[in-house]
Amino acid sequence: MLDNGYLYLAATRLSLYASAGDWAMVFEIFGYSPRAGHPDLMITTFTSRPVRTRTATDFVSGDAYREYLRLNANVEQSCFFPIEDDTWIDPEVGERVAEYSTSLILRGDRIPLPTPADYDDAGVLLEEPPRPLVSELARALAFRHRAAVLATEEERRTNLVPELQPLVVLEDWHHPDVVDSEALPSRTETFRQLAAVLSSGDPAHYHSTEPPNTHWSNWPDGGTL
Repeated sequence: MLDNGYLYLAATRLSLYASAGDWAMVFEIFGYSPRAGHPDLMITTFTSRPVRTRTATDFVSGDAYREYLRLNANVEQSCFFPIEDDTWIDPEVGERVAEYSTSLILRGDRIPLPTPADYDDAGVLLEEPPRPLVSELARALAFRHRAAVLATEEERRTNLVPELQPLVVLEDWHHPDVVDSEALPSRTETFRQLAAVLSSGDPAHYHSTEPPNTHWSNWPDGGTL
């Protein structure tokens, strides 16, 4: 879901991998959840043979872990934090950028916070000007520093078996809105073609005519819960 009610979407990417015996689709979603309190990068991997990053010790009981494995036989998730500090977040109102903050640390580099021009260029209209919300900053940051807020190749491969090889990387694609009863992914041209890429190992099978819609502006219900 790109309109997750608990997440303000900022940037997405989709990568396909395959080997002689395995396949994988890796979704990257960078955004901000007020419940988490900090922008993060969630990597959701659908694959024939997931490498697990969670173990039984992460669950309340062995039965809970076994139930998790049963329900997620081909799915695993890993979370990363490209922004390495939170001193720029207002300590009293956690959904706002601190009034006198000027910079943050992104992937080890200290960079200035987005300027008013950055917000304008990113198409982000501030809800409570002049101070931006953390969700708004995440979107402006993704516009100016997309590569840094999304995953490294090593992060993308966190839940993949080593022999899988990259086939396709999509910066934008047509994603179905299953919440609003739109066709399931398996019924869309885009995902049928992506399945053909995975089964054949040939990227040429992907030539979808469906309009891309993964920009955050296409999912206004994200973060509204």
